[in-house]
Amino acid sequence: MEILRTAAEITRFAKAAQQAGKVIGLVPTMGALHEGHLTLMRAAKAKCDVVIASVFVNPVQFGPNEDYDAYPRRFEEDCRSLESVGVDAVFHPEPKEMYPEGYGTYINVESDFTRKLCGGQRPGHFRGVATVVTKLMNLSRAQEAFFGQKDAQQVLVIRRFVKDLNLQVNVNMVPIVREESGLARSSRNAYLSEPERAAALVLSRSLRKAENAWKAGETDAESLKKLVREEIQSEPLAEIDYVELYSFDELKEIQEVRGESLLALAVRIGKTRLIDNIIIG
Repeated sequence: MEILRTAAEITRFAKAAQQAGKVIGLVPTMGALHEGHLTLMRAAKAKCDVVIASVFVNPVQFGPNEDYDAYPRRFEEDCRSLESVGVDAVFHPEPKEMYPEGYGTYINVESDFTRKLCGGQRPGHFRGVATVVTKLMNLSRAQEAFFGQKDAQQVLVIRRFVKDLNLQVNVNMVPIVREESGLARSSRNAYLSEPERAAALVLSRSLRKAENAWKAGETDAESLKKLVREEIQSEPLAEIDYVELYSFDELKEIQEVRGESLLALAVRIGKTRLIDNIIIG
C-alpha cells in the first residue's frame, strides 16, 4: 500500500491508474478507522480496480467549539487496517497541503436540506465537507466514491454537488455497520466511558422501537418521533439534539410515512455527540 502525502503524489498515482484503464474508487475518511470504515473499503474493492482511502481530519468542517483538536488520530494503526482489506493507497496530507496560505475557494451547497439535521446544528459543516470531498475527488480521479449511511445527510449533500457541478463520480451509500449491541460504529465512540457506552445504546433501541411500530402499521410521523423521544428521554445520560423524520432522499417534511423516509437523530451522551438513523418505508 502506498502512502501519499502531497497533491503531487496522489496525482501521480491516480494518473498512472487512469492511464492503465483502471476504475478508481475513493473512500474519504478522517481516520480512527473501525469496522464501518473497513466495510466501505470492502465495497470499494468489490467494485473498483484500485482503491484510494484518505485519512485527513478536515479542519474546515469543524466549528469553533467542536472537537477538531481532540479528534482521535492513529495513523499507523489505520494503515494496518487499510492494508488488511487490500487498499492500494492512502492519502494522508497535512492541513497546509490541502489549504495552503492564501486558500480561498469553498463549495457551498445552497439547499433546504443542508439547513436541517446536522446542517442546522453545525453551521458551516457541510461547506467544509463539500470542499474537501470535491478536492479529494479531483485529486484521486475517482469514478466511484463510497460513504456510509450513518451520515445520510452528508451523502445527500455530496450527491447534490456532484450533480450540480457535473462531476463524473458515482456516489455509493453503504449501510450502517453496528456493534453486536446495536450501537452504530463511530470514531467518536472512543470518547465514551463504560457507563456512557451503555447509555448510548438508547439511540439504536429507540430507532428499533419506531421501526417495529411502523412495521405494525403506524405511519404517523409525529407518533413515530414521539416514540423515539420518549425512549431517549428514559436514559438519564442522554440529551436530545434532534429527532426528525423526513422523506428520503429530498428531506422534505412529511406527516405520514408513505415512501422511503429517513428517521434520524443526534444525541449527546455526556460530552459526546452521536448520530444514528434508519430508512423506513
